[in-house]
Amino acid sequence: MTPERPHIVKEGHFVHRGARLVFDDAGEGPLTVYAHGGFVSQAVEDRMGLFDWAPVLRAGRRLVRYDARAHGRSTGGPSPSEYTYASLADDLLALLDHLGAGRAVDAMGASMGCGSVLHAAVREPERFSRLVMLIPPTAWTTREAYARANRSAAERVTREGLDAWLAGRRRQPPAVVSDVPQFPPTPAEAVLPAVLRGLARSDLPSPAEIAGLRLPTLILAWVDDAGHPLSTARTLADLLPGAALHVSETRADVRTWGERIADFLVAPP
Repeated sequence: MTPERPHIVKEGHFVHRGARLVFDDAGEGPLTVYAHGGFVSQAVEDRMGLFDWAPVLRAGRRLVRYDARAHGRSTGGPSPSEYTYASLADDLLALLDHLGAGRAVDAMGASMGCGSVLHAAVREPERFSRLVMLIPPTAWTTREAYARANRSAAERVTREGLDAWLAGRRRQPPAVVSDVPQFPPTPAEAVLPAVLRGLARSDLPSPAEIAGLRLPTLILAWVDDAGHPLSTARTLADLLPGAALHVSETRADVRTWGERIADFLVAPP
């Protein structure tokens, strides 16, 4: 058997609205972009071992993953308005411009990245061909408790510092991913309160806006996660015509997500 040829990952960057945004570019073929969740980065996600992107590359896709504004290697400013889902969608659309995407692309987002992708798709649906939503976050009626917690966290980081906030956090991961290591937030302490406040101001697009999308969509969720409730995933599945929803109850099943995504991306429309 011929050994699998490793995919070369190239790092790139562009400047948008005062921030230097860094991305990784691997593989060849139709373009797929990925937006990660809040407080992590591409490097942290890889260290967590949560999602496996190798099947997407083996399926003949060019995969571009980027560090969101102020996360990981990307920079960001001190204004909470920079970190709302709608503002992060601007960064995603600017990435497509930078990459010279002349045809509709597939877009994937996890948690916060779902907000980025959905806001971008609602704004410019012609730029997208398929969507993949991983662990959609709190939205609409479940959003206020999350927003309240983020505002409180921002105040504590500002008042007492990052270490004090981390020491006081009581964060129990869902049992389905209890073996996944946790890492401190990647935004620098100086901008973390702005990130928290920006996310507190965020929500997914309205149900009416989402229902207007006519894009094939795969939604991947897991159970017993208050920050990523099944209510959001199920509502999205109901709103988006023809959307497919898969819910995982075990870590072993979460490990199948890479293959599920690859199969979805290469399936005939």
